[in-house]
Amino acid sequence: MNSNPNHMAYDVAVVGAGSAGLQAALTLGRMRRPVVVFGTDRYRNDPAAEMHNFLAHDGTPPAALRAAARADLERYPTVELRDQEVRTIDGDAGSFTLRTADGGTVTARRVLLATGVADTLPDVPGLDALWGDLVAHCPYCHGHEFTGTPVGILGADASVPLRAAMLERIATRTVVLTDGAHLDEDTAGVLKRMDVEVRTEPVRGVGRSPLGITVDVDGGPPVELGGLFVGPRWEQAAPFAEQLDLDRSPLGAILVDAFGRTSRPGVYAAGDIAQPPGLPMPMASVLIAAAGGQLAASACDRELAATDNGLPVPA
Repeated sequence: MNSNPNHMAYDVAVVGAGSAGLQAALTLGRMRRPVVVFGTDRYRNDPAAEMHNFLAHDGTPPAALRAAARADLERYPTVELRDQEVRTIDGDAGSFTLRTADGGTVTARRVLLATGVADTLPDVPGLDALWGDLVAHCPYCHGHEFTGTPVGILGADASVPLRAAMLERIATRTVVLTDGAHLDEDTAGVLKRMDVEVRTEPVRGVGRSPLGITVDVDGGPPVELGGLFVGPRWEQAAPFAEQLDLDRSPLGAILVDAFGRTSRPGVYAAGDIAQPPGLPMPMASVLIAAAGGQLAASACDRELAATDNGLPVPA
């Protein structure tokens, strides 16, 4: 892999070295674009021992996938990978300036953001220790591992019935834990019709058990589960959406078009941070993030090729 410290100007700077960023770098490297990829040692799926629902990589540790992706990039001499944190980005299409935590400066004609998001779990003692293992948020990524056990859902919002319905073929029974919150009449009625057990007591904490996880509730018997689904709050893991004044959804995702282009010319976004048109929220998975990185990188390459040759920029 190219690691020339004097090479300070690039066609594209990719910020983020998860699946979206590494795939973007691979696509750009295959087109022989001078590209620099900035990464840190913080990843959203670090707590998970394995990732799932990814063709040919089901059960692969996330770190192993990233290591293999980095090894792939060694074949492409125009790609430079830096384990550095970017602090600020400014400028416009054709001349962006990125400043790193160690005081370095890099310029790039285009920027592709793939910095991901950070989760904040409900304030329940013990959740952090089990997160990514017995506590999860995506049944497509982790649900199958709970097959044949009772499974819990921590929450009381209107999405609970659908989440319970998605677990029907996995769980022996589904238990909704509202943690003292009130279910609205419609939601409670739907759960009753679905024969879903509801526990309304405040949750005091969770811990490992022979079955999987024990949920201690206030004033009632503990709930034994094989796994528990929660809905974490999330936020952008980096400040660049605000720094670059990018359009965002009410949830905070960067709004992009079908090709990963943001509201600011020359800036692309991919992965968990980006929300394409037609979706009510970002769709978070390693596979979807990688696909988004490939799509944004190819669009970025086509834009540069058109611009350099006086051709119309592809719509």
